Amino acid sequence: MAKGTTHSATKAEALKGRKWWLVDANEKTVGRLATRIATVLKGKHKPSYTPSMDTGDFVIVVNAGKARFTGKKETDKVFFTHSMYPGGEKLTPMDKIRARHPEDIVLNAVRRMLPRSALGRQMLTKLKVYAGDKHPHAAQKPEQLPLAQ
Repeated sequence: MAKGTTHSATKAEALKGRKWWLVDANEKTVGRLATRIATVLKGKHKPSYTPSMDTGDFVIVVNAGKARFTGKKETDKVFFTHSMYPGGEKLTPMDKIRARHPEDIVLNAVRRMLPRSALGRQMLTKLKVYAGDKHPHAAQKPEQLPLAQ
């Protein structure tokens, strides 16, 4: 490679070095956890990172139902969705989401940190979130992802 040129990863390079990481969300702060997971899904932790390609790794999150929030977010936070019809807004409090689909809390936090494009949707397919401590990905031999916390 000539001096002063930027290396862009090829599709073969991006697919070759993929690893599986395991994250235990038990008593971890949702926002800090989501930023670390989004970084790994994008591939920004690798020297071969290319913004226009999916160079990231797979991430398995267990105990997503036990992730925590700081401050009063646990009682005051509401999730907003809209049907795109007039008056179609829907506000869902945190306790209802935690009761019905606890894995959606971590999933939505990570999804909203990824690009809003086809590339971001492709990155999100590499995220596997489970509310409990069991997961069906033991054959991939995931390694523990080091967190800053």
